[in-house]
Formats: sequence, C-alpha cells, structure tokens
Amino acid sequence: MEDIATHVLIIGGGPAGYVAAIRAGQLGLPVILVEKEQLGGTCLNIGCIPSKALIHAADTYHHALNQQSGSVFGLRTGDVSLDWGKTLNWKGAIVRRLTGGVESLLKKQKVTVLKGAAEIIDGKTVVVHSKAGVTRIRTKHLVLATGSLPMQIGALPFGGNVISSTDALALEQVPKRLAVIGAGYIGLELSTAFAKLGSQVTIIEAADRILPLWDTELTMPVRKRLTALGVTVMTRCEARGLDADGQSLLVHEHGNGTPVVVGADKFLVAVGRRPNISGFGLERLDLAMNGAFVRIDKHCATSMLNVWAIGDVTGEPMLAHRAMAQGTMLAEHLAGQKSAFEEPVIPSVCFSDPEVVSVGLLPDQAKLQGYDIVTGSFPFMANGRAMTQQDETGFVRITARADNHLVLGIQAVGHDVSELVNGFALALEMGAVLEDVAQTIHAHPTRGEAFQEAAFTALGRNLHS
Repeated sequence: MEDIATHVLIIGGGPAGYVAAIRAGQLGLPVILVEKEQLGGTCLNIGCIPSKALIHAADTYHHALNQQSGSVFGLRTGDVSLDWGKTLNWKGAIVRRLTGGVESLLKKQKVTVLKGAAEIIDGKTVVVHSKAGVTRIRTKHLVLATGSLPMQIGALPFGGNVISSTDALALEQVPKRLAVIGAGYIGLELSTAFAKLGSQVTIIEAADRILPLWDTELTMPVRKRLTALGVTVMTRCEARGLDADGQSLLVHEHGNGTPVVVGADKFLVAVGRRPNISGFGLERLDLAMNGAFVRIDKHCATSMLNVWAIGDVTGEPMLAHRAMAQGTMLAEHLAGQKSAFEEPVIPSVCFSDPEVVSVGLLPDQAKLQGYDIVTGSFPFMANGRAMTQQDETGFVRITARADNHLVLGIQAVGHDVSELVNGFALALEMGAVLEDVAQTIHAHPTRGEAFQEAAFTALGRNLHS
C-alpha cells in the first residue's frame, strides 16, 4: 500500500469538487482529488450538459418539421429526418470536450487526480482502491463532494423498462411511448424533448400541477405548450407499479379508487435526486445530518473539525452553480481568505418549452414573509424581439417591497429566458431597487427590455403596455 499526504483531499470530481480543487490549486494549496468515474460528475457527464444537447437537437428537429408546409416568413423545408446515432455521438463529443477541459485545468493547477473508489477510514485518512492498487492518503482537510443519485420509488425500481434520467440520455432509439413519473425540472425537460422527437409522452405527477415549487401563473404557459405538443399530463396521480408484461403502468388518481392503466415502452422515473452518502465509509465519521444531507455552516464546515462538505450532498437546491460557488468559497476559506456562503442569490432554471427561470422570492412567498409588495409584469407579446423570433409566449415579472422598492424576486417564462436570469440574479445580489432597473438603459430590440418594462409597470409608469 502506497502512503501519501496532502493538505486538502477532495472526494468527488463533480462541479463542487473539481472547482474547489482548481481554486485551491490556484491559491497554492496541495490538493488531491479522488474520482471513481469521470471528472465533471453528473452535470457534465449524465445531467446538465447532455440533457441540454438533447433538448437542442429535439428543438431543431421539431422546428424543421414545422417548416415543411411553409412558415409565415417564407421558409419551406423538404423531407426532414434525424440520425439518432449521430445525435448521440455529437452529444458525447461535447461531454468529452468539457471533461477533457476539466482534466487540463486540474493539471495546470498541479492538482493530483486519483482515479478510484475512496474509502473513508477516519476524518484524516482515506484509502483509494484503483486498478493500480491501494493508496492511503493522510490529509489535514477532508472535503466531501460526493454529489447525488437519481431517486427511486418503491413501486418502480430501476431496471428493464424502468429507467432513470441517466438511462434516458443514452437510449439507443427514441421510444414510441414514454411515461414520465415526475413533473419537476428533469421530468419536464426530458418529456418535452422526447415529445419533439416523436415519442407519445404521458406525465404522471402526484401534486396538483406541474413544477409545483412555482406558482400557476409562471407554469401555465408550459402546461399549454405540453398540450400543444400532444403530451398527456396526469396530475394528482401516483404510480403504483407495472403489470406483468412490463409495458403497462397502474396509476392511482387521488380521490378515485379505480386505477388507470398507462401503456409505454419506457417508464422514466424523474422524482428528484438523493444525496450520495453510502458506499464510501461516511458512517465512520461522526457527522451531524440535516435529514439525509450532511449539515454544514456558512463555511461548509461539518460537525467534525476540518471535515467539509459541498455540493448536492449538503442539500437543496441541488444545482451545479450552487455547488461551484460552494467549492470556490471553501477553497478560499481554507487558504485563509475571508469567505462565506451566507444566503446567496441562487437562480433556478427549467429548460422546458417555454423556459422558466426564478431568482429570489415568488410574490406569494414574499407575502408569507410579511412584506407589503408591489409587482410588475411585462408580456413578450408586446416585445419586438419576441415578435421577430416568432415566439411571443410568456412574460417577465418583478416583485419588490412597497415601502422602499427593494427588489425581492424576479421570474420569467419564455423563449431563451435562461439567458436573462444572470442579470436578474445580479440585480438581487447588488440590492437593486425598482428605479435601478427602470433607469438602466436596456438595448433595443432585445428580450431583456421586458425586465425594464416590468420594473416600470411595478412603479406605475408603464411605457409599452
């Protein structure tokens, strides 16, 4: 057994772990990063990046199909087809390019990367099992960045025709019929993509509406689009298991004792993710937990001295950009800089059709917290850029305190609104008031003008609505 020592040992090479390693390396700290699979974690390999590639391919294919009979601006296409094998190869090439970039960045910062399975012995010692043998590492700081896994439900364990989001992104062919259990981010994104690729899609959701964490006003345009795409949405329903043939799902509707049978070739379970906390000796540490997650403070410190946790393993929101921000903060903290993760502004995005984004508080949340609020909304149907893109669905909405106009939350639904959300986050992070947004000159013609117009509306100074 080889014995080595380091200042910082990070278990997990996803967005939290690799960013922490890169930043720690930049700051001159000796770092070892252990990853048993591929650098980049779920996000780069089997989540964010490949799913967005699939969504783009589906959008492009669907758009081309819709132009066959001609468009209002004169475009007409001939026969349209999609080579699914090439689509998968293209998706894989993007993943390899990004993970290769991560590897290069780690090497540039002199981070030692060990490919193997980590086993925690105690808060200072980890053993790594790899093809090359066994390596024991002693460290001053142990960082847990083990990520998350798709959540299963008891009635539908993964296997056979029951697939996870990981499996869905690697299907050898587009299923003719797809049942999706769960109408959150992952379920809606993949449902929409496969519907555009030609699948007959049925969504089963236990809540009374899709994207239940957001309000009806924000999600209604998505529901309407699903209907237009021919997607069947079953809310207030629970999946109860497959028939013996493996192609029929029993669905129980709340308040109705008679199960409904949903037939499909594949059953995608997309009910969320769970922290990856087993299989690597975490139980040997005396850690305080927050439910299934590792409890941390504003510095990402756990209840054990010099044991830290970042990313999905620390709880909601389980988002790659939160994980990267935690990784950066922790590396700087370990290097002696003043840095903390105190209630930051974290944007949320659903890459559905239309896209939905949110930063800060929803109007109802602001009211529940005791704020007297004003809101303003501006529709894309009155936005010139949206008209020229032939997609006027949706709006931008802003919520602020009534007394001092401090912006509390911003949401939007519409085409490519994911590209607006970083500006929304900056406004909240900088403590903007409605006047700041309204008096900032926004470029014309852009969708971003709807942000300014929403602020004008909240101030009672509507210009274009």
